[in-house]
Amino acid sequence: MPQENKKRGRRMKRKHDEDEDHEQEQMGEESSKRQKATNEPANANFTPLPGQDDSLDAAYPNPTPDRPFFGMLDAAEQENFKLADETLGNNDFESAEERELFLSEVHASTEGKELKIAQSQSCSRLMERLIQNSTAAQLKKLFQAFSGNFIHLISHRFASHCCEELFLRAAPVVTEELRVAHPKSAAGKASQADDEIYVSMENLFLHTLAELEGSMGYLLTDQFGSHALRVLLLVLSGESLNSEASKHLLQSKRKEGVSSKGRPSSAIASDEKSRAVTKSFSDSLEKFIVESVAGLDTDKLRALATHPNGNPTLQLLLKLELTQFGKQRAKDETSIIRTLLPDDPITAESGSATFINGLVYDPVGSHLVEQIVQHAPGKMFKSLVKEFFKERSATFARNEIAGYVMCRVLERLSKDDLQDVHEMLIPAIPSLLEKNRTIVIRTLIERCAIRDVDTQAVAVQLDAALRDANGFDIKQLLKYEYKPTLSGDTSDIPHDSVQSSGSEPSAISSRPSHGVKVHFNLLAQAMLRVPGPLSSLILDSLTESDPATLQRMAKDSIICHTIQAALTSRNGSIITKRKLVQRFYGNIGDMALDPSASHVVDCIWEGTHGLAFIRERIAEELAEDEAALRDSGHGRAVWKNWKMDIYKRRRGEWIKQSKVKASNDGFQSFAEIDAKEKGFGKEGEAAPATGNKTALELARERHVRKKTAQEKVAAGREKGAQVDQSRRPDMEGHVAGSNPTTAATA
Repeated sequence: MPQENKKRGRRMKRKHDEDEDHEQEQMGEESSKRQKATNEPANANFTPLPGQDDSLDAAYPNPTPDRPFFGMLDAAEQENFKLADETLGNNDFESAEERELFLSEVHASTEGKELKIAQSQSCSRLMERLIQNSTAAQLKKLFQAFSGNFIHLISHRFASHCCEELFLRAAPVVTEELRVAHPKSAAGKASQADDEIYVSMENLFLHTLAELEGSMGYLLTDQFGSHALRVLLLVLSGESLNSEASKHLLQSKRKEGVSSKGRPSSAIASDEKSRAVTKSFSDSLEKFIVESVAGLDTDKLRALATHPNGNPTLQLLLKLELTQFGKQRAKDETSIIRTLLPDDPITAESGSATFINGLVYDPVGSHLVEQIVQHAPGKMFKSLVKEFFKERSATFARNEIAGYVMCRVLERLSKDDLQDVHEMLIPAIPSLLEKNRTIVIRTLIERCAIRDVDTQAVAVQLDAALRDANGFDIKQLLKYEYKPTLSGDTSDIPHDSVQSSGSEPSAISSRPSHGVKVHFNLLAQAMLRVPGPLSSLILDSLTESDPATLQRMAKDSIICHTIQAALTSRNGSIITKRKLVQRFYGNIGDMALDPSASHVVDCIWEGTHGLAFIRERIAEELAEDEAALRDSGHGRAVWKNWKMDIYKRRRGEWIKQSKVKASNDGFQSFAEIDAKEKGFGKEGEAAPATGNKTALELARERHVRKKTAQEKVAAGREKGAQVDQSRRPDMEGHVAGSNPTTAATA
């Protein structure tokens, strides 16, 4: 029997009024505080948000303070459901029919116990897996079982995850019902045979919204209900439910992912696309947005900007308001963005600018500023850039939190504004590298390439900041560290490991973390995509590195991606790629066995475009280590990608295909070459058929064509010589006849 939580001890025997006053004072003090990043100096431009007098609990009262109790599962039921959960999680089935039979049996055993299972700490995962593997008819039954209790389930610690999963899996069913001419599907007809009334999934969602009406404001800030509310918003809008842009709004980083191995891949792919929704969903979404912020003034709505649960929901509401109903919605006095930023135009001294300035440095509120920058109307964005972001771009870029907001600003700037901000950020590049703020530099390089802004100054600053006695230090950019051991064996130092040796504390503390190393390598890959001095810095440094260092870099799980980008870069010349590939000679077989370097060997094929003889050299090294490659999983993958079976059995055919793929036709797969040989070119044009000729027959034909061409050239030379001889006597007679005339005239 669950017992009531009671506070014990003499210290809790205080008056209720004094306790409430003390808590309100603490909330007022904490609301004005902002977390600052570690190792960051105090920013003089930082303006904290004013403390809110009214609590969010008063603005959004809980309409259901008493949570109903649906009962508990007995020990036998819990044990059976746990066993079913493990079976589904491991996918211990011999066939799909056996799996479907098991699912139907589990659905039958859970009938009438759905609410108990959803609120059970140990069995709620089973409900999530059942929802993931349910058909449309089974989803509707679960929807109807939850109906009438959604307000309690959504705000429950465990049942809220079941509601999220139910909304996610039911959303594609709404789209599918719109596609068919008659909404009564096969599942609906089967249910009608059992004297049941057919209900569309659209109506089930609308009934759920009607049940939640009047509780939207409370759910905005609820610890568990806010997550399900965001899922419901995306379902109504028709946007993708599985995109990277919306994933961080739907779930926290600590969310435990529950998945099923036997789930069909088509169901997963359907979540990644935008969906068609009915007009009733659009109307409900508009009503949803209006009701969520109804009756809130500017101060109360701004309090949501720093609320850990209310901020992600406010982000999604702002995004959907401006994307689903147009940017002109910002002119409405009751709109969310107009309530947050009422000043028009926004100036540096206005309250809106003060509010933005307080959010830019806040770890929670800065995400809302990113949404404002991305989706605000053009007029409002230009005023924010002119009055707020442009002059302080270097200051924002150096900050750990505001740097992400600056990246969103750079992504939307016009060419002229980007040129101005580019000139302001150039002097700050050395300090940005020192503080590991590479994301701002990377975004600046990518936007300059898109907007056709010269990146010569960026390359000069990077070269000056990362230069040593031998020139540009690529190892410093890629955060590569190497130290030989005392035994003579050399091995890389893991950057994210903590050594117990006390003799080198400074070296251990200076090692870059895994995330820092990843971001620096992403910066190098962005440089490789830009033609000109930026890509030349990386390519020239790699080609000048000693072979041993370059081979160890290829075996690094992070740096290998940069080397792959260098091999396949379109900005590298044939000579540069030839020098780079030659650094790996003699170690191709060893690299093919490495989990990271094997991908580099795969990219050498594309990197040797126009260098067929180098491909043959690499294939020879792979053939020498055939036994080792076949015993390794990574080696077998390299062997397959390089078509080494064809090389061993029909070397002439492999060489011919390799030369075709290394010609001016660009990188082609073996399938494309086979299609060409069958009579179809790369663009679908007819290609001359070569027939099934041996290598000797092809060589004879080439010899005949070459001999014929030589004979034509020789015949042309003889004909030219005859013409010269026939013209020479006439010229001599003409000159001889002209001399007497000249003499007589004289």
